[in-house]
Amino acid sequence: MEPRDIIKTCSAHYYTWKEEAFRAQTKDEMKKFLDKAFFWLELQNNLLILWTIKRTLGDDPNIIKKVEKAEMHINKKITDYASQVLKDLE
Repeated sequence: MEPRDIIKTCSAHYYTWKEEAFRAQTKDEMKKFLDKAFFWLELQNNLLILWTIKRTLGDDPNIIKKVEKAEMHINKKITDYASQVLKDLE
């Protein structure tokens, strides 16, 4: 993804969950929604950093391995997030 797409996607989800937190009726609901909002902020930051590293240091094999490992970690976090959202919908 390009930085513009990363920011557009993550920001939209962040603002959605932030607004849900403002409308929450209980502290527990608010915490749950804020956790989701902060997930999207963290994801945006991580994706932008990895994009920058790939573009500036992407010719170093050691850096490539580290970036790939970080991307796998991010993918796991996204999968865990999606699983939790599905559980919340049940």
